[in-house]
Formats: sequence, C-alpha cells, structure tokens
Amino acid sequence: MSAQLSAEDRPTAALGRPVVTSHADIERAAFRLFAQHGFEGTTLEAIAREVGVGRRTLFRYFESKNDIPWGQFDATLDHFRSILAATPTDLPVADALYLGVRQFNEFGADADPPHIERMRLVLETPALQAHSVLRYAAWRRVVADFVAGRTGLATDDALPELIGHVSLSMSLSAYESWLKAPGASLPELIGSQLGLLRDFVKATTP
Repeated sequence: MSAQLSAEDRPTAALGRPVVTSHADIERAAFRLFAQHGFEGTTLEAIAREVGVGRRTLFRYFESKNDIPWGQFDATLDHFRSILAATPTDLPVADALYLGVRQFNEFGADADPPHIERMRLVLETPALQAHSVLRYAAWRRVVADFVAGRTGLATDDALPELIGHVSLSMSLSAYESWLKAPGASLPELIGSQLGLLRDFVKATTP
C-alpha cells in the first residue's frame, strides 16, 4: 500500500490569484512539525504559520490534519489503477496483482517527506487509526475492481473482496517489516510476503 504520490505539484492560479503554496509545501511543513512536536502536538494553525498562509488556505488542499499524512490520496489511487490496468492481460491475476502492488510501492530515495516517515506516522499514530479505515477501504476497492475486471465477477463478489483484504494485509505486513528494518527494500519485502503466503497455501492445500 501507498500513502502518497510524490510530486512537486504547483497548482494553477485561479482567476489570476497568485499561487501561495502547494500540497507538497504543506506536507513538508507539517512533517517538520510532526517530527518536532508529535502529531497530536501539532495544530493546523502551527502548520499554516510554518507554510506562511492562513488556516483557511490549508482547507483548499486538505480537509483535515488527518488527511495530510496521506498526501494526495485520490491521485495516488488513480495512479494505482493505471499501474494495474497496464499489467499484461495474459498473466494470471495473482501475478498481475503482485507486479502492480510491487510497482506501486517503488519510491525514489529523494521523496520528501520520505515515504517511510509517512507510513510510520500512519501506522503508529493512534489518532490516525480510525481515519485509516476509510483509506484502506478505498485501496481495497481498487484491488477488487481490478480482480473483478480480470475475472468477469462483480466488485462486491466474495473473491474480489477477499483478494482486496488479503492484498492489503500483505502490504501492511511488508510495511511493518520495513519500519523495523528501514534499510530493506520495500518492493522486495512485498515479494517476500507474497512468497510466504503462496508457500502457506501450497502446504495447506490437500
């Protein structure tokens, strides 16, 4: 799973008004403050001051403080859909999904904020857990839509929904391992998780 789409997104000014900030500016400022004061100890007012804008301006980019760690999540999911759609149609669904999830979780070392810090905040901050449930459901839906499209099933049929849950659990397990060993390769950890799952299924299949 991924929580952001890394890009220096400078929005186009509307009605001739000057652009004063961007999603990326806000995220960097917020993560600086989260590192200094913790997530709970950082207010939207403090983030606005750090960016140099008013509090109301922040709401043009993020609906709440809880949304900031996730970056531009809707765009991220669109990116995920594009990756899955581009996987070879002659591949088995499981292999195509593995390739898609692995590619989706490839991030450059120059990402700012670093992707590992995003996920550490998301996975280890109690205040974000309830908010994360909604994000996880949207991520699983992308997987279920893909599986449904490749199998001719409906998205809410049992198999696409099951694969969505399994894929999310596999990704979260890989992220938890990554947080314990930041020097490891996230795509390789995802591959390892899939290998463990496949070995378990083979060993328990009559």
